[in-house]
Amino acid sequence: MPKKDLELFDSEWAILRVVWKLEPCTAPAVQEALQDKRGWAYTTVKTMMGRMVKKGLLKTTKIRNLYLYSSVVTQSQARRGEILRTVTRAFDGTLTPMMQFLIESDELSEQEYSQLESLIKNRKRKKSAPQKKPQK
Repeated sequence: MPKKDLELFDSEWAILRVVWKLEPCTAPAVQEALQDKRGWAYTTVKTMMGRMVKKGLLKTTKIRNLYLYSSVVTQSQARRGEILRTVTRAFDGTLTPMMQFLIESDELSEQEYSQLESLIKNRKRKKSAPQKKPQK
């Protein structure tokens, strides 16, 4: 099981994105998918994937002489680790200043503002709804 606070390198993100799309998949399939963007040789991809297995990010299944790779880490876990790391480094571990920074920046479109507002309203509604008590 991977550690909770994931810290992924850009190369690991690139490989995981391909594995998430293709899994289970072979190292040559990953290398081929990354060829245009990264230009990595097969040996480079195979070495990185081997390290990712040791790190607990990928797992392998051997079928005869073929190794199939699957992710151990979900997209949600990877994103959570990345966000928490950013919040810790840039915002002293506090989410509110990060959200304020995002909202006040000119980077978000009106549609994104509306989506954020809708997410917050839905979350508040769920939090304020009475909780059902389990029957005995």
